[in-house]
Amino acid sequence: MNKKPKILVIDVTNRDGVQTSRICLSKLQKTMLNIYLNEMGVFQSEFGFPLTRHETNYLNANLELAKKDPSLKIRLSGWLRATRDDVRNAFKLVPHLKYLNLSISTSDQMIANKFKGKLDHASIIKEMQEAVREAKKSGALSIGVNAEDASRTKLDYLIEFSLSAKEAGADRIRYCDTLGFDTPFSIYERIKLLAEEVGLPVEIHCHNDLGLVVGNSIAGAKAANDAGVDAFINTCVNGMGERAGNADLVSVILAIKYGSGMQDYVLDERIDLKKSWKICKYASYAFGV
Repeated sequence: MNKKPKILVIDVTNRDGVQTSRICLSKLQKTMLNIYLNEMGVFQSEFGFPLTRHETNYLNANLELAKKDPSLKIRLSGWLRATRDDVRNAFKLVPHLKYLNLSISTSDQMIANKFKGKLDHASIIKEMQEAVREAKKSGALSIGVNAEDASRTKLDYLIEFSLSAKEAGADRIRYCDTLGFDTPFSIYERIKLLAEEVGLPVEIHCHNDLGLVVGNSIAGAKAANDAGVDAFINTCVNGMGERAGNADLVSVILAIKYGSGMQDYVLDERIDLKKSWKICKYASYAFGV
């Protein structure tokens, strides 16, 4: 009997949440959030940028803490650009890093205006594959590949990009609605087709520019599960995040557990809503919001 696909949470408060305008967290506050996310049963915390020098001690200390304390079961993952050099340098600075997301833009608009002729569609795939293989060689246990601006990427290229990531050894694809462009209808159709064609778990990373971030996240997760693969929703505590914010951690959990039509979908059994008040209260204090 086939196991039912699950919906798991990857919280990005310590990476994308702190990109909110005027928000700063100390390294101790980030560590406390990792501990509270662990208590809440969150699968993974994207805990920072391994190539940011002022974060190196914090990242290494949190990985050491996780190694010494068996109760810290949460995965701690780093965000890197999908380039071989960035991966190599990251493992020099943070040698015990095991979980990574490697990120590169895939939409025509980003390729034309961000890379300005330095990369084209073919070289983006080549660069990403080299980064994935370098990460595997360096000891990464799990790699997500981020398609930045996936919601505006032509679907045939997004599928080609994702299949190439799978071939290189990626464990999942992060579908990024970078500019808050999708609606629940468009993201459902696109992720269902992507998951069916590629056969990899899908991470859903949405922003709230249109006020649809939780709806889009749930629709994307539903699509991935309907296609037979696990879904990972990116959240931030209290819905923080750059511009209008990321999907609120507690709202996402409530929508999956109690939202109409979601009862047949399987949320990670480790999630403990009883811990939500503490983490939301602490984050509010730490953010000063």
